[in-house]
Amino acid sequence: MEQIYLTMVFLFILFLLLGTGVWVGLALFGVAFVGLELFTTRPAGDAMITIIWSASSSWTLTALPLFIWMGEILYRTRLSEDMFRGLAPWMARLPGGLVHTNIVGCTVFAAVSGSSAATLTTVGKMAIPELRARKYPEYMIIGTLTGAATLGLMIPPSLTLIVYGVTINESISKLFLAGIIPGIVLGGMFMAYVAAWSIIKPKEVPNIGTDWSFREKLYESRFLIPVLLLILVVIGSMYTGFATATEAAAIGVVGSLVLAASQGSLTFETFKTSLLGATRTSAMIALILGGAAALSLAMGFTGLPRALAAWIDEFGLSRFELLIALMFFYIVLGCFLDGISSVVLTMAIVETMVREAGIDVIWFGIFIVVVVEMAQITPPIGFNLFVMQGITGHNMGYIARTALPMFGIMVLMVFVLILFPELATFLPEGMRER
Repeated sequence: MEQIYLTMVFLFILFLLLGTGVWVGLALFGVAFVGLELFTTRPAGDAMITIIWSASSSWTLTALPLFIWMGEILYRTRLSEDMFRGLAPWMARLPGGLVHTNIVGCTVFAAVSGSSAATLTTVGKMAIPELRARKYPEYMIIGTLTGAATLGLMIPPSLTLIVYGVTINESISKLFLAGIIPGIVLGGMFMAYVAAWSIIKPKEVPNIGTDWSFREKLYESRFLIPVLLLILVVIGSMYTGFATATEAAAIGVVGSLVLAASQGSLTFETFKTSLLGATRTSAMIALILGGAAALSLAMGFTGLPRALAAWIDEFGLSRFELLIALMFFYIVLGCFLDGISSVVLTMAIVETMVREAGIDVIWFGIFIVVVVEMAQITPPIGFNLFVMQGITGHNMGYIARTALPMFGIMVLMVFVLILFPELATFLPEGMRER
């Protein structure tokens, strides 16, 4: 009974602070301070200072601002225009035509960005005018782009996976490797949806009247070579053991600066703007992580995570039932919080339950990212919906409806992961064997 009371108090204070517009990180600090002051004998100030320093001085965490900076640099290059030129000849003859450039473009850019918002903005500015000019249906342009941009949360370097790994003290490199195959599979499922649409509604697919020879396709593909090389170097350096996640991030920053300079896009203004953008985003995430660490400490002193885990254990849920319950929990939570906040806010409790249930935490990281992806296109707080509204001017309801099929595909992906866990564990296990 006491633990239920504590839970109610924590939740009341948290939603009270969030409801008044307080930043998520500061709201977490507030709940932690109240919890330590009212329910423990530990001095709140000393305890919070120690845990905040420990959480923010992690060497692994240095990968976060570096990967963010890499994405910011590339966001300001001519990468998007080059990607469309390189992808269009290969996508045009597929069922569904150039709509596939939305999905493949998001997959490629996600591998150098790590952010769904940056992926959506960059690929959206590239693809939307081109597809509209070729008379593709608006609902397919908007829906596929909004959904496919969520791949930025899964395909490495994923900011959400970095935050998850730091929160539960797991290897970032292994989490990155775990996200590669599921990310490609999910992208393939999105492309299958586009192909099915073209078969069911062939009259809506415009005839663009362009047929490239194989030689012409290869020639246009030269625009993809720089970014593909950057992806191979960053991901390959981690898989081969040549570099840690942080070192790979530093390599990625240097590579993105070289790429920007080679395109003539690297000016002092571009450099300064990208650095400031990365600083702002990194500071926001660091504040959330610090608040989450303080809240985890407060909850640990009160014994709340263990008590709640024991309470859930009394229900005798199987692994499958627990995962389905967590899926619905995160979908609901994602209606009100962004993905990173959802992860750090709940890990203090969920990690204990997952480990006690014998669920691989590397696999669970991919599971939770897929569910958090759904939250990106779920009203009222789905961040991708806001970004797409800013790009197109469409109302939120219309954008959410166009993205609904992509949401359904993500739900299907959850069950695919449960049925075939090797999709997420194969590459990390190969890394352990090395």
